[in-house]
Amino acid sequence: MRHYPPPILDRKIRFALVGCGRIAQNHMQAMREHAGRCELVGVCDVDPRAREEAANTTGARPYVNLEQMLTKVEADAFVLATPSGLHPAQAIRIAQAGRHVITEKPMATRWEDGKRMVAAADDAGVRLFVVKQNRRNATLQLLKRAVEKKRFGRIYMVNLNVFWSRPPEYYTSARWRGTWEYDGGAFMNQASHYVDLVDWIVGPVESLQAYTATLARDIEVEDTGVISLRWRNGALGSLNVTMLTWPRNLEGSITILGEHGTVRIGGVAVNEVQHWDFATPDPDDALVKDASYQTTSVYGFGHPLYYDNVIKVLRGEAEPETDGREGLKSLEVLVAAYRSARDGKRVALPLEY
Repeated sequence: MRHYPPPILDRKIRFALVGCGRIAQNHMQAMREHAGRCELVGVCDVDPRAREEAANTTGARPYVNLEQMLTKVEADAFVLATPSGLHPAQAIRIAQAGRHVITEKPMATRWEDGKRMVAAADDAGVRLFVVKQNRRNATLQLLKRAVEKKRFGRIYMVNLNVFWSRPPEYYTSARWRGTWEYDGGAFMNQASHYVDLVDWIVGPVESLQAYTATLARDIEVEDTGVISLRWRNGALGSLNVTMLTWPRNLEGSITILGEHGTVRIGGVAVNEVQHWDFATPDPDDALVKDASYQTTSVYGFGHPLYYDNVIKVLRGEAEPETDGREGLKSLEVLVAAYRSARDGKRVALPLEY
């Protein structure tokens, strides 16, 4: 049984933000929405412009680097919005300093690094949260409940598509983008929330076979890939990903075909219930129409809901929705896919016993 610091009940939760780039904006906005229960007390970034802009926007004190912020800021939890390959070392350092860690996806780009992060948090007696904000989408919450209620009966086939566009300028905007060490490819970076749905919605994977390709972008990693999947429950399916869709993001979808039901959730980022049909009615059917929402952002609107859970956990009011161990589930599928693509072989899960 792990023992964590006592709940924080007499003041606001204090957050510090590491990395002030693209995704950091979602974190800052989420904290603003929960201003009654939390505050951002520090920001750091190696880019002086990004650092000062974040400080001016939020009122938080700016710091040059993580080490300086760890020394000078009394934050309860540090949020990692840095390149993926930096997450392991930073998370372990934060945990060793006795602070909770919230890391953006993917938690790591290597399997061993992900396990080291979980072990470091355990050893230090702190929380490790992995951001999976898409799980909070109303569309996916409905789908998750339908699976849990066994409305599909036996699930036969599952298909996930991520047909997005990342132009050359996206990859040249920062040196770490498109590298194995710091970023990972279309599976690891852009599609990681969809890889998360593979286990969270459908269940554990029995085995997979993957192909990856770098067809158009001048990067180390893949811009396109496919994974064929067999789940332990017998279902078959695929995950199809490309960052080469012309001229813009087209689709982020999941389709489930079962014995007694068929559902397709699509739109640009699983934001529209496009088909919902079950043999047996359920009260959730009345919620389908209002679950869909318009979005131009592939990030969706889940960060404020995710922070609500983090705040409740640190106040002793809830359990984490996605902790480090939950984060390892999707990392394991990703690592298995890359091994399969590299070796040209089917890979069975779990990777180890």
